[in-house]
Amino acid sequence: MDPVATITWIVLFVIATVAVTGVVGRLGWSAPVALVIVGGAVSFIPAVPPVQVQPELILYGILPPLLFAAAIRTSVIDVRARRDSILLLSVGLVAFTVVAVGFAAFALVPSITLAAAFALAAVIAPTDAIAVTAIAGKLGLPRRVVTILEGESLLNDATALVALNAAIAAIVSVVSPVQVGLDFAIAVLVGGGVGLLAGFTVSWVRARLHSPVLDTSLTLVTPFAAFLLGDVLHGSGVLAVVIAGLYLGYRAPAVSSAEARVAERLNWRTIQFLLENAVFLFIGLNLRSILEGAVSAGPGFWHTVLICLGILLALVASRFAWVMGTTLLYRKGPRRLRERAWAWGNGVAVASAGVRGVVTLAAVFLLPPETPLREYLQFLAFVVVVASLLGGLLLPSIIRALHLPKPSFAQELNERRLLMVEARQAGIDVLERAPVTPDEERVVDLLRADAGFLGETLDAYGLDESVAHLEAKFRLRSAMLEAERAAVLAARKEGRYQEPAIIAALQAIDAEETALRAQFPREN
Repeated sequence: MDPVATITWIVLFVIATVAVTGVVGRLGWSAPVALVIVGGAVSFIPAVPPVQVQPELILYGILPPLLFAAAIRTSVIDVRARRDSILLLSVGLVAFTVVAVGFAAFALVPSITLAAAFALAAVIAPTDAIAVTAIAGKLGLPRRVVTILEGESLLNDATALVALNAAIAAIVSVVSPVQVGLDFAIAVLVGGGVGLLAGFTVSWVRARLHSPVLDTSLTLVTPFAAFLLGDVLHGSGVLAVVIAGLYLGYRAPAVSSAEARVAERLNWRTIQFLLENAVFLFIGLNLRSILEGAVSAGPGFWHTVLICLGILLALVASRFAWVMGTTLLYRKGPRRLRERAWAWGNGVAVASAGVRGVVTLAAVFLLPPETPLREYLQFLAFVVVVASLLGGLLLPSIIRALHLPKPSFAQELNERRLLMVEARQAGIDVLERAPVTPDEERVVDLLRADAGFLGETLDAYGLDESVAHLEAKFRLRSAMLEAERAAVLAARKEGRYQEPAIIAALQAIDAEETALRAQFPREN
């Protein structure tokens, strides 16, 4: 494809993604489902040429930024608090799903090898981080359930792709279970180490950058660098990206400027939106070619319907069996587990939230040409994604039927207020100790009266707009904001507030500091 055609396709993708998402958002429909339908309808227009993307572009160009965007917004504190539950789902459930669904596919699909069946199972095993987060946020699930779902969907991609690599190796050559286990251990250890190294290095550099443009530019290349380094060292590039994102998201308030953090949040939300939805549109545009391949290689219409139903049933049954078995283990197992047990309703909610998405759609194109019935397996993965997205529309009814306790938003709001009071008091304490000239005392009075001084006018306190007063105001308020941020980070370290209150307070301080620097650009 020539450069002009490539740019044209990119522009059309962005326009279509924004238009469809905006329209269905107003109607309250599912944007991913709508994009797949629109793309599928367009694919059958004779004048529209088939859209082909190299699998390497998906693996190296789309997955790293998508995973990084989700990771930097995930709370390390919450993930660490629920790490045992998250690991059981992100590693144990994926492995169980690969085995259970793999054998089911091997039994259901004629002329398929066991390695290809396991490859299909690995492709459809991971849940989608963005889809799960969106659903969980709208349903008002208990905070613990939300944390577990987000942590699972973020980390299970690494497990699934490691399993997929092992299955692909078995397709093109001969591998042993011992070799698979060794490769998995190396992938996890090396990938995790690379992620920590990348996160620490970038964090160290960011602490020494004083330009928001340079700071955000560095974060834009971080996921690609972490992925490539992890892949070159035979580790999990996916895990490297996730660990780096988690580390940088946690360390950002301490090492980067407020402007850089505000820009970073907006940049990665935009990147995530465009890539996530463009992939769904891309898959829809491939619907015609996928169907043609499935029809030519498949066993027939009704047999295909039965195969799809069987694989979906195996996928749902394996998730429910593992999650409910885990719930039973927590409720009836050793005392240490019983102390962390969750209700049966929480288990049903977690088991029901098995939405598949971008990782599955991207990973299925990584199947090598040697894969038996490759186009047919791609079609099956496509059906699983669409069916799970449609099934996700039933989640609100399921959650309402479970009568789960909703998170106390009043309590969260109260925590935010208490935390902001602590932060403001820390700022005032710094103000009281700051050395000031007699002429600057009126500036101190202004800041003491209202620590959140934005919107106040200089003449309200009898101040003129002299350079001295402006500089004093900037210097003293900057010191207060630094103290406020330090107080919030100390509260996070001590575990005295829930993470939503911490994030809200940090974002409020960042917004005020950004506005302050916009008022006094000569100080930047």
